[in-house]
Amino acid sequence: MAHTTPSLDRYRLLGRSGLRVSPLALGAMTFGSDWGWGADRDETRRIVDAYVDRGGNFIDTADVYTNGTSERLVGETAAGRRDRFVIATKYTSNTDPGNPNAGGNHRRNMVRSVEDSLRRLGTDYIDLLYLHAWDSTTPVEEVLRGMDDLVRSGKVVYVGISDTPAWQVSRMQAIADLRGWSPLVALQIEYSLVERTVERELIPMAAELGLGVVPWSPLASGVLTGKYDRSDLVAAGTGSPTGSRRDIAAGNGALTERALDIADAVAKVAAELDTTPSRVAIAWDLQNPAVTAPILGVRTLAQLEDNLGALDIEFTADQLAALDAASSVPLGFPHEFLQRPMTRTVMSGNTVVEARR
Repeated sequence: MAHTTPSLDRYRLLGRSGLRVSPLALGAMTFGSDWGWGADRDETRRIVDAYVDRGGNFIDTADVYTNGTSERLVGETAAGRRDRFVIATKYTSNTDPGNPNAGGNHRRNMVRSVEDSLRRLGTDYIDLLYLHAWDSTTPVEEVLRGMDDLVRSGKVVYVGISDTPAWQVSRMQAIADLRGWSPLVALQIEYSLVERTVERELIPMAAELGLGVVPWSPLASGVLTGKYDRSDLVAAGTGSPTGSRRDIAAGNGALTERALDIADAVAKVAAELDTTPSRVAIAWDLQNPAVTAPILGVRTLAQLEDNLGALDIEFTADQLAALDAASSVPLGFPHEFLQRPMTRTVMSGNTVVEARR
Protein backbone atom coordinates (compact mmCIF):
# COMPACT_ATOMS: atom_id res chain seq x y z
CA MET A 1 0.00 0.00 0.00
CA ALA A 2 1.35 3.43 -0.94
CA HIS A 3 1.82 5.80 2.01
CA THR A 4 0.93 9.32 0.99
CA THR A 5 0.17 12.58 2.74
CA PRO A 6 -2.63 14.08 0.63
CA SER A 7 -3.19 17.80 0.65
CA LEU A 8 -6.51 19.37 1.53
CA ASP A 9 -5.74 22.76 0.01
CA ARG A 10 -7.59 22.31 -3.28
CA TYR A 11 -10.62 24.17 -2.00
CA ARG A 12 -14.21 24.04 -3.18
CA LEU A 13 -16.96 26.66 -3.11
CA LEU A 14 -19.77 25.86 -0.70
CA GLY A 15 -23.00 25.89 -2.68
CA ARG A 16 -24.00 29.25 -4.15
CA SER A 17 -21.62 31.08 -1.81
CA GLY A 18 -18.05 32.21 -2.37
CA LEU A 19 -16.86 30.45 0.80
CA ARG A 20 -13.84 28.20 0.19
CA VAL A 21 -13.82 24.91 2.08
CA SER A 22 -11.65 21.81 2.01
CA PRO A 23 -12.85 18.76 0.03
CA LEU A 24 -13.03 16.72 3.25
CA ALA A 25 -14.60 18.20 6.39
CA LEU A 26 -13.44 17.22 9.86
CA GLY A 27 -16.33 16.03 12.00
CA ALA A 28 -16.18 16.91 15.68
CA MET A 29 -18.91 14.62 17.03
CA THR A 30 -16.03 12.39 18.16
CA PHE A 31 -14.33 15.21 20.13
CA GLY A 32 -14.66 14.55 23.82
CA SER A 33 -15.23 11.35 25.81
CA ASP A 34 -18.55 12.34 27.41
CA TRP A 35 -20.38 9.67 25.45
CA GLY A 36 -17.84 6.98 26.26
CA TRP A 37 -16.02 6.57 22.96
CA GLY A 38 -14.61 9.90 21.70
CA ALA A 39 -11.12 11.42 21.47
CA ASP A 40 -9.71 13.09 24.56
CA ARG A 41 -8.38 16.67 24.59
CA ASP A 42 -4.81 15.75 23.58
CA GLU A 43 -5.84 13.45 20.75
CA THR A 44 -8.35 16.04 19.53
CA ARG A 45 -5.58 18.62 19.25
CA ARG A 46 -3.34 16.18 17.35
CA ILE A 47 -6.17 15.44 14.93
CA VAL A 48 -7.02 19.09 14.33
CA ASP A 49 -3.36 20.13 13.99
CA ALA A 50 -2.71 17.39 11.40
CA TYR A 51 -5.85 18.37 9.48
CA VAL A 52 -4.91 22.07 9.44
CA ASP A 53 -1.28 21.31 8.53
CA ARG A 54 -2.53 19.66 5.33
CA GLY A 55 -4.61 22.70 4.44
CA GLY A 56 -7.88 21.61 6.01
CA ASN A 57 -10.19 24.37 7.21
CA PHE A 58 -13.75 22.95 7.47
CA ILE A 59 -14.76 21.76 10.97
CA ASP A 60 -18.26 20.42 11.68
CA THR A 61 -19.76 20.31 15.16
CA ALA A 62 -23.12 20.87 16.91
CA ASP A 63 -24.41 22.26 20.18
CA VAL A 64 -25.41 18.80 21.38
CA TYR A 65 -22.27 16.83 20.46
CA THR A 66 -20.68 15.25 23.54
CA ASN A 67 -22.86 17.45 25.71
CA GLY A 68 -21.15 20.65 24.53
CA THR A 69 -17.58 19.38 24.96
CA SER A 70 -17.16 19.12 21.20
CA GLU A 71 -17.74 22.85 20.70
CA ARG A 72 -15.45 23.70 23.60
CA LEU A 73 -12.62 21.58 22.16
CA VAL A 74 -13.11 23.06 18.70
CA GLY A 75 -12.84 26.52 20.26
CA GLU A 76 -9.68 25.58 22.16
CA THR A 77 -7.93 24.19 19.08
CA ALA A 78 -8.98 27.20 16.98
CA ALA A 79 -7.72 29.75 19.53
CA GLY A 80 -5.08 32.03 18.06
CA ARG A 81 -5.89 30.98 14.48
CA ARG A 82 -9.68 31.38 14.35
CA ASP A 83 -9.75 32.99 10.91
CA ARG A 84 -8.14 29.91 9.35
CA PHE A 85 -11.18 27.82 10.29
CA VAL A 86 -14.60 27.53 8.72
CA ILE A 87 -16.60 26.38 11.75
CA ALA A 88 -20.03 24.88 11.20
CA THR A 89 -22.36 24.12 14.07
CA LYS A 90 -26.04 23.24 14.43
CA TYR A 91 -29.10 23.93 16.52
CA THR A 92 -32.35 22.00 17.11
CA SER A 93 -31.64 19.37 19.75
CA ASN A 94 -32.99 19.77 23.27
CA THR A 95 -30.15 20.53 25.68
CA ASP A 96 -32.36 20.91 28.77
CA PRO A 97 -34.74 17.94 29.10
CA GLY A 98 -38.01 19.01 30.64
CA ASN A 99 -37.91 22.48 29.13
CA PRO A 100 -40.23 22.38 26.08
CA ASN A 101 -38.56 25.39 24.46
CA ALA A 102 -34.97 24.13 24.88
CA GLY A 103 -35.27 22.22 21.61
CA GLY A 104 -36.84 22.55 18.18
CA ASN A 105 -36.42 24.77 15.14
CA HIS A 106 -38.18 27.83 16.52
CA ARG A 107 -36.58 31.26 16.81
CA ARG A 108 -36.22 31.21 20.58
CA ASN A 109 -34.21 27.98 20.57
CA MET A 110 -32.20 29.19 17.57
CA VAL A 111 -31.10 32.40 19.29
CA ARG A 112 -30.40 30.73 22.63
CA SER A 113 -28.44 27.93 20.94
CA VAL A 114 -26.31 30.36 18.92
CA GLU A 115 -25.46 32.40 22.03
CA ASP A 116 -24.46 29.23 23.89
CA SER A 117 -22.43 27.96 20.93
CA LEU A 118 -20.57 31.25 20.60
CA ARG A 119 -19.65 31.07 24.26
CA ARG A 120 -18.45 27.45 24.08
CA LEU A 121 -16.53 28.06 20.84
CA GLY A 122 -14.91 31.19 22.27
CA THR A 123 -15.67 33.19 19.13
CA ASP A 124 -17.90 36.07 18.11
CA TYR A 125 -19.14 34.53 14.85
CA ILE A 126 -20.21 31.16 13.44
CA ASP A 127 -19.23 30.59 9.81
CA LEU A 128 -22.08 28.21 9.02
CA LEU A 129 -25.19 27.56 11.11
CA TYR A 130 -27.30 24.52 10.24
CA LEU A 131 -30.81 23.71 11.27
CA HIS A 132 -29.98 20.21 12.55
CA ALA A 133 -33.20 18.31 11.83
CA TRP A 134 -36.71 19.30 10.79
CA ASP A 135 -39.18 19.37 13.71
CA SER A 136 -42.34 19.52 11.54
CA THR A 137 -43.89 22.19 13.78
CA THR A 138 -42.08 25.50 13.24
CA PRO A 139 -43.24 27.78 10.38
CA VAL A 140 -40.55 28.04 7.72
CA GLU A 141 -40.84 31.84 7.70
CA GLU A 142 -39.91 31.88 11.38
CA VAL A 143 -36.79 29.81 10.72
CA LEU A 144 -35.68 31.80 7.69
CA ARG A 145 -36.27 35.22 9.25
CA GLY A 146 -34.46 34.14 12.41
CA MET A 147 -31.49 32.95 10.39
CA ASP A 148 -31.45 36.13 8.34
CA ASP A 149 -31.48 38.28 11.47
CA LEU A 150 -28.50 36.34 12.85
CA VAL A 151 -26.61 36.87 9.58
CA ARG A 152 -27.41 40.59 9.60
CA SER A 153 -26.21 40.82 13.21
CA GLY A 154 -22.84 39.32 12.25
CA LYS A 155 -23.13 36.41 14.67
CA VAL A 156 -23.64 33.98 11.77
CA VAL A 157 -22.08 34.29 8.30
CA TYR A 158 -23.86 31.57 6.27
CA VAL A 159 -26.83 29.27 6.90
CA GLY A 160 -27.61 25.72 5.90
CA ILE A 161 -29.99 22.88 6.66
CA SER A 162 -29.68 19.23 7.63
CA ASP A 163 -31.91 16.16 7.73
CA THR A 164 -34.99 17.79 6.23
CA PRO A 165 -37.32 16.62 3.42
CA ALA A 166 -36.46 17.91 -0.04
CA TRP A 167 -39.86 19.53 -0.60
CA GLN A 168 -39.46 21.57 2.56
CA VAL A 169 -35.91 22.68 1.72
CA SER A 170 -36.88 23.73 -1.80
CA ARG A 171 -39.85 25.68 -0.44
CA MET A 172 -37.59 27.45 2.06
CA GLN A 173 -35.02 28.34 -0.58
CA ALA A 174 -37.73 29.82 -2.81
CA ILE A 175 -39.10 31.92 0.06
CA ALA A 176 -35.62 33.15 1.01
CA ASP A 177 -34.96 34.20 -2.58
CA LEU A 178 -38.30 35.97 -2.98
CA ARG A 179 -37.97 37.90 0.29
CA GLY A 180 -34.29 38.74 -0.02
CA TRP A 181 -33.35 36.72 3.07
CA SER A 182 -30.07 34.84 3.48
CA PRO A 183 -30.21 31.75 1.25
CA LEU A 184 -29.36 28.24 2.34
CA VAL A 185 -25.90 27.38 0.99
CA ALA A 186 -25.34 23.89 2.41
CA LEU A 187 -27.31 20.66 2.80
CA GLN A 188 -26.01 18.12 5.30
CA ILE A 189 -27.45 14.64 4.77
CA GLU A 190 -26.48 11.03 5.28
CA TYR A 191 -24.91 9.76 2.06
CA SER A 192 -22.88 6.62 1.53
CA LEU A 193 -22.85 3.42 -0.46
CA VAL A 194 -25.24 2.07 2.18
CA GLU A 195 -27.59 5.10 2.12
CA ARG A 196 -28.31 6.19 -1.46
CA THR A 197 -32.02 7.02 -1.32
CA VAL A 198 -31.02 10.70 -1.13
CA GLU A 199 -30.20 10.42 -4.84
CA ARG A 200 -33.94 10.44 -5.55
CA GLU A 201 -34.78 13.98 -4.45
CA LEU A 202 -32.36 15.60 -2.00
CA ILE A 203 -29.16 15.57 -4.05
CA PRO A 204 -30.76 16.69 -7.36
CA MET A 205 -32.59 19.44 -5.45
CA ALA A 206 -29.34 20.64 -3.87
CA ALA A 207 -27.59 20.78 -7.23
CA GLU A 208 -30.45 22.75 -8.78
CA LEU A 209 -30.93 25.23 -5.94
CA GLY A 210 -27.31 25.95 -5.06
CA LEU A 211 -26.77 23.99 -1.85
CA GLY A 212 -23.43 22.27 -1.42
CA VAL A 213 -23.94 18.70 -0.21
CA VAL A 214 -21.97 17.85 2.95
CA PRO A 215 -22.51 14.12 3.62
CA TRP A 216 -22.41 12.70 7.11
CA SER A 217 -21.49 9.08 7.84
CA PRO A 218 -19.79 8.30 4.50
CA LEU A 219 -18.55 5.10 6.19
CA ALA A 220 -22.07 4.11 7.30
CA SER A 221 -21.27 4.17 11.03
CA GLY A 222 -18.08 2.25 10.35
CA VAL A 223 -19.74 -0.64 8.53
CA LEU A 224 -17.90 0.15 5.27
CA THR A 225 -14.52 -0.08 7.00
CA GLY A 226 -14.99 -3.84 7.24
CA LYS A 227 -14.93 -3.83 11.05
CA TYR A 228 -18.21 -5.78 11.37
CA ASP A 229 -19.29 -9.21 10.15
CA ARG A 230 -22.46 -11.30 10.21
CA SER A 231 -21.98 -12.20 13.88
CA ASP A 232 -22.52 -8.52 14.70
CA LEU A 233 -26.06 -8.55 13.33
CA VAL A 234 -27.35 -9.64 16.74
CA ALA A 235 -26.75 -6.08 18.03
CA ALA A 236 -30.12 -4.59 18.87
CA GLY A 237 -29.11 -0.94 18.87
CA THR A 238 -29.70 1.35 21.81
CA GLY A 239 -30.95 4.41 19.96
CA SER A 240 -28.54 6.45 22.09
CA PRO A 241 -25.15 7.95 21.18
CA THR A 242 -23.79 6.64 24.49
CA GLY A 243 -24.01 2.96 23.52
CA SER A 244 -21.22 0.89 21.96
CA ARG A 245 -20.18 1.77 18.43
CA ARG A 246 -21.76 -1.47 17.23
CA ASP A 247 -25.03 -0.65 18.99
CA ILE A 248 -25.02 2.82 17.44
CA ALA A 249 -24.43 1.37 13.96
CA ALA A 250 -27.36 -1.00 14.46
CA GLY A 251 -29.53 1.75 15.91
CA ASN A 252 -28.76 3.95 12.90
CA GLY A 253 -29.94 1.19 10.57
CA ALA A 254 -26.45 0.88 9.07
CA LEU A 255 -25.62 -2.61 10.34
CA THR A 256 -27.72 -4.90 8.14
CA GLU A 257 -27.20 -7.90 5.90
CA ARG A 258 -27.41 -5.64 2.83
CA ALA A 259 -24.87 -3.22 4.26
CA LEU A 260 -22.43 -6.06 4.96
CA ASP A 261 -22.83 -7.24 1.36
CA ILE A 262 -21.92 -3.73 0.21
CA ALA A 263 -18.96 -3.70 2.61
CA ASP A 264 -17.74 -6.91 0.93
CA ALA A 265 -17.85 -5.18 -2.47
CA VAL A 266 -15.94 -2.21 -1.04
CA ALA A 267 -13.29 -4.52 0.41
CA LYS A 268 -12.85 -6.21 -2.96
CA VAL A 269 -12.26 -2.89 -4.73
CA ALA A 270 -9.90 -1.82 -1.95
CA ALA A 271 -7.84 -4.98 -2.45
CA GLU A 272 -7.63 -4.30 -6.19
CA LEU A 273 -6.37 -0.76 -5.49
CA ASP A 274 -4.06 -1.84 -2.65
CA THR A 275 -5.75 0.60 -0.29
CA THR A 276 -8.21 0.53 2.60
CA PRO A 277 -11.99 0.11 2.48
CA SER A 278 -12.41 3.43 4.30
CA ARG A 279 -10.64 5.31 1.52
CA VAL A 280 -12.70 3.58 -1.15
CA ALA A 281 -16.01 4.41 0.55
CA ILE A 282 -15.12 8.09 1.07
CA ALA A 283 -13.71 8.43 -2.44
CA TRP A 284 -16.97 7.06 -3.83
CA ASP A 285 -18.87 9.91 -2.17
CA LEU A 286 -16.51 12.38 -3.84
CA GLN A 287 -17.44 11.03 -7.28
CA ASN A 288 -20.78 12.84 -7.12
CA PRO A 289 -20.33 16.40 -8.48
CA ALA A 290 -23.02 17.71 -6.10
CA VAL A 291 -20.93 16.69 -3.08
CA THR A 292 -18.75 19.44 -1.61
CA ALA A 293 -17.10 17.73 1.36
CA PRO A 294 -17.85 14.43 3.10
CA ILE A 295 -17.46 14.63 6.89
CA LEU A 296 -14.72 12.50 8.45
CA GLY A 297 -15.75 11.22 11.87
CA VAL A 298 -12.39 10.11 13.27
CA ARG A 299 -11.40 9.30 16.85
CA THR A 300 -7.65 8.92 16.32
CA LEU A 301 -4.90 10.55 14.30
CA ALA A 302 -4.29 7.22 12.55
CA GLN A 303 -7.90 7.17 11.34
CA LEU A 304 -7.53 10.71 9.99
CA GLU A 305 -4.33 9.81 8.11
CA ASP A 306 -6.08 6.81 6.58
CA ASN A 307 -9.24 8.72 5.60
CA LEU A 308 -7.29 11.52 3.91
CA GLY A 309 -5.96 8.93 1.49
CA ALA A 310 -9.40 8.95 -0.17
CA LEU A 311 -8.25 12.02 -2.11
CA ASP A 312 -5.71 9.88 -3.98
CA ILE A 313 -8.15 7.18 -5.10
CA GLU A 314 -8.82 6.80 -8.82
CA PHE A 315 -11.43 4.23 -9.78
CA THR A 316 -11.68 2.32 -13.02
CA ALA A 317 -15.05 2.26 -14.77
CA ASP A 318 -15.42 -1.42 -13.83
CA GLN A 319 -14.80 -0.69 -10.14
CA LEU A 320 -17.38 2.07 -10.09
CA ALA A 321 -19.84 -0.24 -11.85
CA ALA A 322 -19.22 -2.95 -9.24
CA LEU A 323 -19.83 -0.55 -6.37
CA ASP A 324 -22.97 0.75 -8.07
CA ALA A 325 -24.30 -2.76 -8.66
CA ALA A 326 -23.80 -3.68 -5.01
CA SER A 327 -25.43 -0.55 -3.60
CA SER A 328 -27.96 0.85 -6.07
CA VAL A 329 -31.49 1.68 -4.97
CA PRO A 330 -34.59 2.08 -7.16
CA LEU A 331 -35.28 5.74 -7.89
CA GLY A 332 -39.03 5.15 -7.96
CA PHE A 333 -41.73 7.33 -9.49
CA PRO A 334 -41.58 9.66 -11.33
CA HIS A 335 -37.86 9.25 -12.09
CA GLU A 336 -38.03 5.75 -13.56
CA PHE A 337 -41.26 6.53 -15.41
CA LEU A 338 -39.68 9.60 -17.05
CA GLN A 339 -36.68 7.58 -18.24
CA ARG A 340 -38.70 4.84 -19.94
CA PRO A 341 -38.25 4.77 -23.74
CA MET A 342 -42.00 4.89 -24.33
CA THR A 343 -42.43 7.93 -22.08
CA ARG A 344 -39.57 9.79 -23.73
CA THR A 345 -40.82 8.95 -27.20
CA VAL A 346 -44.32 10.23 -26.39
CA MET A 347 -42.88 13.45 -24.95
CA SER A 348 -40.32 14.20 -27.64
CA GLY A 349 -41.69 12.62 -30.79
CA ASN A 350 -38.15 11.31 -31.43
CA THR A 351 -36.68 14.83 -31.28
CA VAL A 352 -33.13 14.76 -29.94
CA VAL A 353 -32.48 17.47 -27.34
CA GLU A 354 -29.06 17.93 -25.75
CA ALA A 355 -29.13 18.30 -21.98
CA ARG A 356 -27.85 21.51 -20.39
CA ARG A 357 -24.16 21.48 -19.56
